[in-house]
Amino acid sequence: MAFPDQFILELKQNNPIDNVMSSYVSLIRRGRNCVCLCPFHSEKSPSCTVYLDNNSFYCFGCGTGGDVITFVMKIENLDYVEAIKFLADRVGMSMPDEAKNNEASRIKARVLEINRTAARFFYDTLTRSPEGEKGRRYFAERQLSPATITKYGLGYAPDDWYKLSNFLRSKGFSEEELITANLCGRGRNGGIFDSFRDRVMFPIIDLRGNVIAFGGRIIDGSGPKYLNSSDTPVFKKSRNLFSLNYAKKSEEKRLILAEGYMDVIAINQAGFENVVATLGTALTQEQARLMSQYAEEVIIAYDSDGAGQNATHKAINLLSEVGVRTKIIHMDGAKDPDEYIKKFGAARFKQLLDKSGGAIEFELEKCKNGLNIDNDDGKIEYLKRCVNVLADISSPIEREVYIGRLAETNRVNKDMLLQQVEGTIKRRINKAKSQEWTEIRTFQKQYKSNPDSYRHPKEYKAEVGIIAFVAANPDEAEYISQRIAPDHFVTDFNRKVYRVMIEKIKNSAFSDIHSLQSEFTADEMGKITEIAINCKDVNINKTAVDDFINILISSDDNSVDIKDMSNDAFLKYIQNLKNKK
Repeated sequence: MAFPDQFILELKQNNPIDNVMSSYVSLIRRGRNCVCLCPFHSEKSPSCTVYLDNNSFYCFGCGTGGDVITFVMKIENLDYVEAIKFLADRVGMSMPDEAKNNEASRIKARVLEINRTAARFFYDTLTRSPEGEKGRRYFAERQLSPATITKYGLGYAPDDWYKLSNFLRSKGFSEEELITANLCGRGRNGGIFDSFRDRVMFPIIDLRGNVIAFGGRIIDGSGPKYLNSSDTPVFKKSRNLFSLNYAKKSEEKRLILAEGYMDVIAINQAGFENVVATLGTALTQEQARLMSQYAEEVIIAYDSDGAGQNATHKAINLLSEVGVRTKIIHMDGAKDPDEYIKKFGAARFKQLLDKSGGAIEFELEKCKNGLNIDNDDGKIEYLKRCVNVLADISSPIEREVYIGRLAETNRVNKDMLLQQVEGTIKRRINKAKSQEWTEIRTFQKQYKSNPDSYRHPKEYKAEVGIIAFVAANPDEAEYISQRIAPDHFVTDFNRKVYRVMIEKIKNSAFSDIHSLQSEFTADEMGKITEIAINCKDVNINKTAVDDFINILISSDDNSVDIKDMSNDAFLKYIQNLKNKK
């Protein structure tokens, strides 16, 4: 939907992009701009630039870019209207009346209201209803205090197929809304039934305090041990973490990553606020990036069984990719943190955290799995596995220490081991460079967002030149639009950009390239930002644009392969074409 121009202008002025982004990433001043590690893909050196002169950002690594609204949409997983409201609330601005009529936002608001009402129903059933005795007994056996139950809003879903749905309908919610919220399902007879029955309930709360989903644990009987909400308009399980709303308040720059709801709650009750868990799935890349916004170090406290150890290995890799240090605790005498705290107490658990071992020790120890290292074949395979682990260490000093320790322990030549590790690192670097070169040569990034550009490189460059010129010279839009219509554009994406831009200029709704925000997704805005940045330092004048237009209208020179030309070289090519006429 469209917002008044003046409102959007004031919103951006009140939310400088560097001020907003600094809440999520560490910005480094570099000349007139700032740089940072991109929060949208894994990297170890900054490839994201923040342009302070026009309140925008662009990552040269993954192609994400846009203005402050785009950034909030991506980082908070919000749609356009929600991002506007987020920024407005941030600075105390009132939303325009027309925003309240947005259908998508209305649905999300209703789902959040349903979740909030359901959470209160589950909590009241647990704490006040005779039906909740089963849940009260379970939490008492797990040694949860009334204060903890209240803090997490824990509840109980009655052993009834219709109790919750009847209650919610009495509050004015429709059957379709209850299904959309994933609190009810539809039966074969067309009626609806409660999704959660005879389970203790764990509300999942986002960073803004909204109840966005639920997890339910069975107490007895048949069925899956845990039942979690599926994705809904307000919830994506791969992008949220249980209890992060509490953990983010911790002053420590480290997080404890536990395996489930009860582990998190037990650890929190023991006095450790900085604990989170995934939501019924293994750690995802999005969750790892989310954790990197709040911690420099993560201590993994997964169960000590085989599944827990495999999950630990995956978590180490994902957290390493986003630049987060990892440590692992070993809980001798207990299978999980909840049991450990009950048996040995909070003080011993703190000692466990403080003495937790690094990820490298964990990975090296894991290299022994399934091998008999007392014989030569087993030892050789073990050392080969270790070489791959050591090659992952970015610090040469740290790598040297582990190589020396491994060589001494296994009585092998240190220089030989060092040579093997350095050879592995070199092969990986060469492979990465080869892959990067292949991506560049095949226009991989460009192809993803605009597939037609690969088939029509000359026309694509002409289209980009026209778009960049009009964006920088909106007063020339009438002249340009009279000469060329959107239908002359051969790539679908650029055709849409050009059409929307011309329409907005005609309706006096265009201030810069980011005025297109309401008509494009956050990913598409990254591509549009790329066009603006790539043409920023190229002198595209009216004469050049006329030639670009001629290319789209009547180009018949397909003998020159220009897809790898720079923008400056392309302009010279156009000038040469003109001189031949």
